[in-house]
Amino acid sequence: MKGLPLINVQILEGREPEKIESLIENVSEAVSESLDAPKENVRVTVTEVPKTHWAVGGKSMKQLGR
Repeated sequence: MKGLPLINVQILEGREPEKIESLIENVSEAVSESLDAPKENVRVTVTEVPKTHWAVGGKSMKQLGR
């Protein structure tokens, strides 16, 4: 038996819940199609990272105003 696909997505905090739901649906669909796995077997976790904890070039996204 093949393992259940588990997809971890990290995004910056602040998106609308509806956008996150859409992301989960689209990722689930893409993984299901790509791996020929039943959509019911696809697991998706979304972690929202605070802008103070995500950095580019040594500066937080908060510092960069993003």
